[in-house]
Amino acid sequence: MRRVIRSSMPGAALLSTLLNGVLNGLLSALLAGLPGAALAQQQPQQAPDSTPPGAVQSVTVTSTRDPVDKSYRKMIRGMERFEREHGLAPQATLHFRLLPRARSVNMHGITLKVVGDHITVPVPVAGDNSFTLPRNEQALREDAAVIANRKTTSMTWRAVVTTPGLPPGTRRLGDLRLECLVGMEAGLVSNSSPLFGWISNALTTPEQVCNNPDGNFLFFTEQPLFSVTLHAGDRTEVLPFHMLYAGGDQTPDMLPYCDCQVLLDRTYYAPIWDRSWPDDTLVSFETMQDDPPAAPAPTMTTPTPEAAE
Repeated sequence: MRRVIRSSMPGAALLSTLLNGVLNGLLSALLAGLPGAALAQQQPQQAPDSTPPGAVQSVTVTSTRDPVDKSYRKMIRGMERFEREHGLAPQATLHFRLLPRARSVNMHGITLKVVGDHITVPVPVAGDNSFTLPRNEQALREDAAVIANRKTTSMTWRAVVTTPGLPPGTRRLGDLRLECLVGMEAGLVSNSSPLFGWISNALTTPEQVCNNPDGNFLFFTEQPLFSVTLHAGDRTEVLPFHMLYAGGDQTPDMLPYCDCQVLLDRTYYAPIWDRSWPDDTLVSFETMQDDPPAAPAPTMTTPTPEAAE
C-alpha cells in the first residue's frame, strides 16, 4: 500500500519550493569547489573599524593614465636638452604649445595638469594655448603624465623656441634646430602609423631626426603659407614646393597619422640639417593673408575744351 503525502500548499507552489531548494543546494556545492571560495574561507575576519566617530580618514586617490598622454619625465628631459643646447639659440626662451588636430576640437578654455599616482599639479595655459612646465620631484618619481581636458588625439603638442627682437614674420634657423631637438627629446611627435609614419622608424634619436634630410620634422606657422625664404648675408633661397604643406603628397588615408591633419597649409620643413646655413639664418614667411603690392592708381585727366571739340 502506497503512502500518500498530502500538503496544504497548491501544486505549483510546492513544485517551485522544491526546485528552489535543489538549485540552491547545487549552487552552494559548486561555489564551495571554487578556489575563490576556499580562499575566502581562509581569510580572517576584518577587525571592526576603530576610527573614532567624527575623525577624518586618509584616502589615497590614484588617476587612470592614458598611455597616449605626454610623459612628464620626457618633457622635463626636453627642457634639460634646451639648456644643454642653448648655444644654438643663446637669447631664446622655451615654452610648449597645443595645436588642433581636428576641426571639431574647441581650443578655448583648455586646462592642463601633471598627474601622478599621488600628486596633481595644475599647469596654467596662456590664451594662445602655450605653457611652461614646473619641475616637481615627486611627479618625476611617480612618472607622471601631462594631461589636457581634451581627447589626446585631437591636439598636437610642440616645443616653441623663440629669440626676441626678430623682424615680424620671421624665425631664426638656430631656434628651429633647437625646437626639433627639444620636441623629439620630449616625445611630442605622436600617432605616427608604421605605414604612413612622418618620422622614419629608422630614425630613433633626436640627433638622427634633426640632422637628417629624411627626418621630416614639421614646423607650423600662424597663417596659411604661400612661400618660405631663407636669408643669410647675401645668400637668399626660396624653399621648393616639396618643403611646404608636409611635402604636398598626402592622401586622405595618410593625413590622420600626421600632426598636420588640419594645419596642412601652415606646415613647412626647414633645412635644419644643412650646416651651410648658419644658426643666424632668418626664415621669412609670405602667407596667404599677406596683401599683394598695390597697383599704381590710374591717372585721371579732365579733357580740356579744345580736346573735347
